[in-house]
Amino acid sequence: MPALHVLLAGGGTAGHVEPALSTADALKELTATLGFDCEVTMLGTADGLEARLAPERGFDLELIPRVALPRRPSVDILTLGPRLRTCVKQTEEILTNRSIDVVVGFGGYVSVPAYLAARKANIPVVVHEANVRPGYANKLGARITTHVATGLPGTKLPHARLTGMPLRTSISSLDRAAVREQARAHFGLDDRPVVLAFGGSLGAARITGAILGAQGAFGQAGLQVLLVAGTRGIDQARAQADTSVVTVVEYIDRMDLAYSVADLVVARSGAMTCAEVAAVGIPSVLVPLPIGNGEQKWNAESLTAAGAALVIADDEFNATVVRQRVVPLMSDLSRLESMGRAAKSLGRNDADRVFAQFIVDVALPELSRTAGGSSRDGQT
Repeated sequence: MPALHVLLAGGGTAGHVEPALSTADALKELTATLGFDCEVTMLGTADGLEARLAPERGFDLELIPRVALPRRPSVDILTLGPRLRTCVKQTEEILTNRSIDVVVGFGGYVSVPAYLAARKANIPVVVHEANVRPGYANKLGARITTHVATGLPGTKLPHARLTGMPLRTSISSLDRAAVREQARAHFGLDDRPVVLAFGGSLGAARITGAILGAQGAFGQAGLQVLLVAGTRGIDQARAQADTSVVTVVEYIDRMDLAYSVADLVVARSGAMTCAEVAAVGIPSVLVPLPIGNGEQKWNAESLTAAGAALVIADDEFNATVVRQRVVPLMSDLSRLESMGRAAKSLGRNDADRVFAQFIVDVALPELSRTAGGSSRDGQT
C-alpha cells in the first residue's frame, strides 16, 4: 500500500502546535478513506509544547535547535546565519531519512528551516497561516510556494486560500450541553454560571490579575470563575484566589470540557482561541496581546464586527473594568445568547478535513483522486 510521508513544522506554543496536530489527525483519517497510509512526522524543538504533545498524540517527533529571528538589531544577528544553516542542514537530513513527500508549515521557529530545506530538496511546501497578520516565517514560506492556506478571513498573503483553522475534533464536534455536567464535575464546579478566563499556554498576568482583583464582584453576582493561570502565574494565583469563587488551574488539556462549562470566555485573541470560540458558539471578551506585528488585534476583528465578542485593550484591562463591563455582561442573558449565535455563525467545524484535502491534493494529486499509484508534485 502506498504511503504519504508528511513533515509538519509548527512548534513552540499551542497556537502553532494544536493546528498541526489536528491536521495530522485529519490526514490519517482522510488517507485511510483514499486507500493509502500516511506517516506524519512533527518537526519541533526540545523546549516547545510539541515535545510533550506530539508523542502523547502518537506522532513521531524530530527535534532541531531553536533559532529565533531577531525582531530588532542585536548581537544575535551576527550568529544567525551559521545557526540557521545548521538547522537547515539537519532538516534536510530529516527530509531524506523520512522520505518526506510534502512539508507543511504553521509558522514559528521551526518553519523557516523547514521551508528552506524543502526548497533545496524540491519537495512541495504548504503554508498555513493562522493569523490575519502573518509572521515572518510564513511570509517567507509564501514567497517560495503557491500553496498557501489561511485560518481567518482577511489574511494578505500571495495565493492565499481560506480553509479555516484546523481544530481538534473534540472541539469541532463538541455538544456542550451533553457534557456540561461531566465538565462541572471534572473541574469541581457547581451550577453557578461560569466565566472561563485564560491567557494561552503560558498564561497571562494581565488577565489573571484583573480577574482576581474583581473576584469579590464575581462572588456577589453569584458567578464562579475557572481561571487558567499558566506555568508562570500558578503559585501566585492560587495564593490570592478565593476558592469559593475562583477555581485556579495551571493548564487545561481538556478544553472541550472547559468550553462546555463556560458561559463566557475571557482570553487573549490568538488565532486558535478566536477559531475555537466561534466553532463552539461562546460569547467572549477578548484582550489582544500587544506584541509581534499586532496580529491579535486583527484576529478579533471578525468576531467583534459580528457582535460575537467584546474587545478591551490590554492597557485598559484591569479589575475595575472587569467589575464594570464583564460582570454586568454575565447578567445580560439576551446579549450573551445573541453573542453566542453570532460566534457560531462564523465557526468552521470542517477546517481540519478541508486543509488535509488541500495537502493531499498538493502532494499526491493522482493518488488523492484515484486512490492508486503515487507521484511527487515536484513543484513548491
